[in-house]
Amino acid sequence: MPLLVKDYTWDQTETQVFITVPLKGVRTGKADIFCAEDYLKVNFPPFLFEVVLYASIDESKSSAKVGNGVVIFTLFKKESGMWEQLTTVEVVKEKLQKKRESAILAAQEKAQEAAKEKAIKKRENEKYSLEKMMKLEEDNRKQIEEMKEQERRKATEELERWKLQKHEEEELKKKEELKIARQRIEAEKRRRMKKEENKIQNSVSRTPNKHSVKGGTAGNIFTEDSKEKIIPAPRSAGNILIHFTPRIFPTALRESLVAEEEEWLRKQAEARRAKNANIPDLNDLKEEEKNPDWLKDKGNKLFASGDYLAAINAYNLGIQLNNKLPVLYLNRAASHLKLRNLHKAIEDSSKALDLLTPAVPDNANNRLKAHVRRGAAFCELELYVEEMHNKRRNLVTSQERKRFRTNS
Repeated sequence: MPLLVKDYTWDQTETQVFITVPLKGVRTGKADIFCAEDYLKVNFPPFLFEVVLYASIDESKSSAKVGNGVVIFTLFKKESGMWEQLTTVEVVKEKLQKKRESAILAAQEKAQEAAKEKAIKKRENEKYSLEKMMKLEEDNRKQIEEMKEQERRKATEELERWKLQKHEEEELKKKEELKIARQRIEAEKRRRMKKEENKIQNSVSRTPNKHSVKGGTAGNIFTEDSKEKIIPAPRSAGNILIHFTPRIFPTALRESLVAEEEEWLRKQAEARRAKNANIPDLNDLKEEEKNPDWLKDKGNKLFASGDYLAAINAYNLGIQLNNKLPVLYLNRAASHLKLRNLHKAIEDSSKALDLLTPAVPDNANNRLKAHVRRGAAFCELELYVEEMHNKRRNLVTSQERKRFRTNS
């Protein structure tokens, strides 16, 4: 049986009630406090404080403070006024039990309603957050699309400017060639006119003069004057052979470092010998290993399994057997990309593009792969200008491909 606490004190104002309950030496952590509209209980075993209030209070505003061995309640009255006493008249045990149960049920209902309201508010907040997130994603998507559209317009404008510049350069080149041709024609005309004049002057100088000069011998009075105006014939064209001292390096001998250059040449020769030593003898290969298509399939299987070095060796042997298959260079470029041999990837992609000429619909897919792999290598090397030229070539190639399909 719990021990009822009777030595509590209380005080009031027009709007508030203050109740002080001693904890009887019990730790504050063991006190169980319950407050309802007209019911108040503090359970701190083995003691119990329980009252049915004289009038109703607002439990949402009321509070309890625990400290210094007491519990101080601050209760707000629903209706202002002075209470005659703290509790109602003495009630029997059964009515007190019913009052306690009804207060607990009311508190549970309020707690359930509060939990429902909290859940509804949480769902509304989640819905609001989801709408905000969807709006932000939509804004980001629109912004990305605008950036892509701007890049597309920029690339199109650069392509148009490049075409216009190329057209102007071609026009200027044609004008220069026409000008040079006209100059050659005029020079040829002047040469022919001088040649005719020389013939006329020579014929005049060889013609004897029929008139005589008094006090002298007979002769042509224009002979001396015509000799002074005779222009010699153009010199004959010829070639002058010039022999230079052979140099492997482009720098002059006085500016070069001979020891370092010889060391570099020695290392290059050793590297070539090592590379040639790794090349297998074709006579030692099996019959299927002499087929480039079989080697291509073998390299593809090794590439799919992640063994990129072995795939490169297979493609190398296939290229050694037939260096006119662009797919071998394409696949080797992909393997070099995986191993981050970026310069070799660019070299193989360019070689594949050289073999995939002219641009026709049958090789459009392989040309696209070559452009993509070479562009990826340029981007990894941060050579964005070269990558932009690659993109331009790709655009031009796609336009040529569409034009070819339209014409066919």
